[in-house]
Amino acid sequence: MGSGAKQQKPHAVCVPYPAQGHINPMLQLAKLLHSKGFHITFVNTEYNHNRLVRSRGREAVADRPSFRFETITDGMPPSDDVDSTQDIPSLCISTEKHCLGPFKRLLARLNEAGDVPPVSCVVSDGAMFFTIDAAEELGIPEVLFWTASACGFLGYAQYGKIIELGLAPFKDANFSTNGDLEAVLDWVPGMKNIRLRDIPSFIRTTDPNEPTVAYIQRLVHHSKRAAAIIFNSFDALEDDVLRSISSNFPPTYALGPLHLLLESMEAINEETKSISTSLWKEDPHCLEWLDSYEPNSVVYVNFGSITVMTNDQLIEFAWGLANSNQPFLWIARPDLVIGDSAVLPPDFLEETKNRGLITSWCDQEHVLAHPAIGGFLTHCGWNSTIETLINGVPIVCWPFFAEQQTNCWYSCTKWGIGMEIDANVKRSEVERQVRELMEGEQGKEMKRNAMKWKKLAYEATAVSTGSSYNNLDEVIKILRSIK
Repeated sequence: MGSGAKQQKPHAVCVPYPAQGHINPMLQLAKLLHSKGFHITFVNTEYNHNRLVRSRGREAVADRPSFRFETITDGMPPSDDVDSTQDIPSLCISTEKHCLGPFKRLLARLNEAGDVPPVSCVVSDGAMFFTIDAAEELGIPEVLFWTASACGFLGYAQYGKIIELGLAPFKDANFSTNGDLEAVLDWVPGMKNIRLRDIPSFIRTTDPNEPTVAYIQRLVHHSKRAAAIIFNSFDALEDDVLRSISSNFPPTYALGPLHLLLESMEAINEETKSISTSLWKEDPHCLEWLDSYEPNSVVYVNFGSITVMTNDQLIEFAWGLANSNQPFLWIARPDLVIGDSAVLPPDFLEETKNRGLITSWCDQEHVLAHPAIGGFLTHCGWNSTIETLINGVPIVCWPFFAEQQTNCWYSCTKWGIGMEIDANVKRSEVERQVRELMEGEQGKEMKRNAMKWKKLAYEATAVSTGSSYNNLDEVIKILRSIK
C-alpha cells in the first residue's frame, strides 16, 4: 500500500442464527463494531428478512452508507405460517447443509461490488459454523459469537464425554422419571455438582443417531477453528466457566451485557439508531399500564420467542397467577400453545381483568427496566436472563429446552436470583412460588442478589475500566488482524 493510500475501513460480515433470541444480540454487537469504524454487512435469512419487513417496515432493514443488509436462503421448505419461529432442530441441520454455497457467493459479490470495502472478517453465530470454511478460504479472521450463556456452551461441550461414559443416549424411555437425569457430572471444572438434568436438553434421547446431538458435537468441534469465541456475558458472572472453556478452545471473551455496553459507549449513532430486528409487532400500551402500579409490585410473565406449551400447562400457569393475587403483565405469543392459539379461560380473564394485562409482544428491555416490575416468570433464555440481571429483577424459572435448563441451574444455585418450577407445572406451585417471589423472605434475598449482579454488570461495561469494554478492544484487534 503506497504511503499516500487511504486506509480502508475494515468490513465485518455478521451472520446471526435465524431466530429472534440470536438476531438481537448480533445486532447489538454489529452496532458496537460499526461505532468502532467497521463497515457492516448484516446477513439475515430470506424468511426472517421478510418477517422483519412485515413487522417493522422496509425502513428497518434499509441500507445505510456503512451498514447494509443482505440475505441468504435457509434451505428450509416453504412454511404455511409465515410469522412463527421455524423448527429449531430442522433449521440447524438445514443451514449447515444448504447455506455455505449461498454465503460464499454473497462474499464474492461483496468483494466484487466496488462500492463497499473488501470483506476483512466474519462474525458468525456459533450455530452458523459453516461460515468458517468461507472465511478460511478467503484467509480472513472469523470470530464466533455464542449468543447463549457461556455455561450453556460448556454444557454442550460435555456431550461427547456424556456419550463416551454411556450416560446417554438413555436405554429406557422413562429416563425423565426413573432417576437417570439425577446423575451428577463430577468432572466439569466450573460446573461443580451439575446433574444431567441441568445439561442442555437435547441430550435427553434414547436415539443413538439423534441428529441434534450429532449436530451439537460438530458445532463444538468446529468452534475450535475460530480465531476467538465471544459471549454476551461478563467476567464476574461466569468467571469459572469462561476459564474452563478457554482451556480447550480458542481465546474466549465476555463482552456483555451488550445492551449496557452500547449505552455506556453511546455507540448508537444516527446511522444505526432506527435499525430494529424485532420479528413481532410490539405493544407499546403495556408500559403505560405499568405506570399505574407501585414499584416492585407487578409480575412479568414471558416465555420468550420459541417456548411452546400444552393448553393444560397454559391453564395451570393462568390459575396459579390468578390465585397468587399479584398484578401481572403476561406476554402470550399467538403461537405459544402447541398446534393451537393461546386461549385463556373466560373466568380467568374475568377474575384478573383489574390486575392483569395480557398482550402478544413487548419491548422486553423497557418492561424489565420499569420500576413497577418486581419479579419475572421466565423460560430462562439467555437474553431474558441477562436482561433481568441488569435490571436487578429476581426470577421464577420454567426452562423449556436447549441450554435454558443450564441457565436455570446457575440462576438458582450459583447466582441466587431464581427458583425453579417443575416441568410438570401445577397451579398450586405457580401460586406459591409467585407469592414467594413477590412477598417472601427468599424473594427478598433473590432481589438483593439480583441487585448485586446489576451493579457488577454496570461495572463490567464501564468505559475504559470495565472488563467487557476492554475485552471488546481485544476482539477488535483480532478482527483487524490480517493473516
